[in-house]
Amino acid sequence: MDKIDTIFESFVNNNLFKNKMVLQSNYTPDTIPHRDNQVHSVASILAPALRGERVSNLFVYGKTGTGKTLSVQHVGNRILSKLQELGNDHLKFLYINCKMKKVADTEYRIIAELINELGGSVPATGLPTDSVYSKFVELIDSKKQMIIIVLDEIDQAVKKISDNFIYTLTRMNSELRNAQISIIGISNSLTFMDHLDPRVKSSLGEEELVFSPYNALQLQDILKERAEMAFKEGVIQEGVIAKCAAYAAREHGDARRALDLLRVAGELAERQNNSKILLEHIDQANQKIEKDKMLDIIESEPKQFQLVLASIMDLERKRDPDGIFTGDVYNSYQIICEKTKNEVLTQRRVSDILAEFDMLGIINARVISKGRQGRTREIKLMLAPEIREKAQEILDSSLQL
Repeated sequence: MDKIDTIFESFVNNNLFKNKMVLQSNYTPDTIPHRDNQVHSVASILAPALRGERVSNLFVYGKTGTGKTLSVQHVGNRILSKLQELGNDHLKFLYINCKMKKVADTEYRIIAELINELGGSVPATGLPTDSVYSKFVELIDSKKQMIIIVLDEIDQAVKKISDNFIYTLTRMNSELRNAQISIIGISNSLTFMDHLDPRVKSSLGEEELVFSPYNALQLQDILKERAEMAFKEGVIQEGVIAKCAAYAAREHGDARRALDLLRVAGELAERQNNSKILLEHIDQANQKIEKDKMLDIIESEPKQFQLVLASIMDLERKRDPDGIFTGDVYNSYQIICEKTKNEVLTQRRVSDILAEFDMLGIINARVISKGRQGRTREIKLMLAPEIREKAQEILDSSLQL
C-alpha cells in the first residue's frame, strides 16, 4: 500500500464527523441561541407584510458573526411559510450579498441581479442604467405585491459604487402603482450610517437594530449545540469547546469564527489520523484560519487597496535601512498606478487606506515625530513570512504587475 492509499484508508476508517455541513457558514439552523430579542424585533417590523402593507426600511448592524444575516433570513423564511399557509403569494424576499464581486460592483449589476432573482433577465452589460431600472419597475409593478430587498454587507457596495443606488431604490415607491419596496440593509460596520448622504440615511434608517457580540459563554452554547450534530459521540477532548469559544470571544465574539475553528480543528485531527479533537488542534486551526483570512482580505479588497499594499511590499523588498514612511508609500504608489494605468488617489485617501490596513493587522503604523518636518507614520508590514509569497502572487495577478 503506497502513501496515498494509506492517507485514503485513514480517512475512510477514521471519520470524526457525523454531519460537517452544520459547521459551515451557509448552514441555517432552526434556532438561533441568544438572539430572541433581535429575532422578535425583526418579526415585529416585518409582520405588516402579512397584510400586504409596506414595511419600514430596516438597518441592521453589528460585528461579523453576530447572527445578523441568520436572524433576518430566519424571519424571512418564517413569514414566507406563514403566507403559504394563508394561500398568499404577494410577498417576495430578494437577497443580495454585496461582497460578491460580480454582483455588487456597479449599480447596473445590483439591479440586474434583482431582476434575475425575480426570474427576469438583462444582459450582463450594455444597457443604460436607466433602462435596467425601468425593466425592474416593469417586472415588479405588474401586480400588487410587496418586495423586500435584503442588501447584506451593504457597506461593501457603497464603498465600491457610492450610496446613490440606495436612494434610488428607496425613492422608487413613488413610481410604483401596484407594488411596494422595502429595504433591509445589513452591515458589519458600526459607523456605516455616519458617512451616508443625509437623505439616504433618513430613508434607510427608518428602523435600526444592533447585534452586540456574543460573549464566551454564549459562544459555548452555540458550539455545543452544533458540535452534537456535527461530530460523532466522544471525539471532542474536554476543554476544546471552551478554548474555541475563548478564541472567538477575543475576536469580537464572532460565532462564525468559532464554528470555523471547530470545523478546521476536526479536519486537522482527521488528517493527523487522531481519534479525538485535541486542544492543540484548536491552536493549529487558529493559525491556519489567520493565514487564510489575510489572503482572503487581500484578494477581495478593491483595486486601490491592492495598489497601496503592492507599494508597501515593493518598498519592503528594497529594505530602506531608515524604515518606510507614509511619504515613501505614496511615491511608490504613484509609480505603480502610472505603470498599471490606474487612477492616482490623493495622499489623504491613501492615508485612510493605510489606517484601514493598520486596523486589519496587515501593517503596523507608528506615529513618529521628525522634529521640524512634523509627524509621520512609520509603516511595518505585518504579514507572516509564509503568506507573503502568496499575497504577492494575488497582487501580481489582480494588478497585472
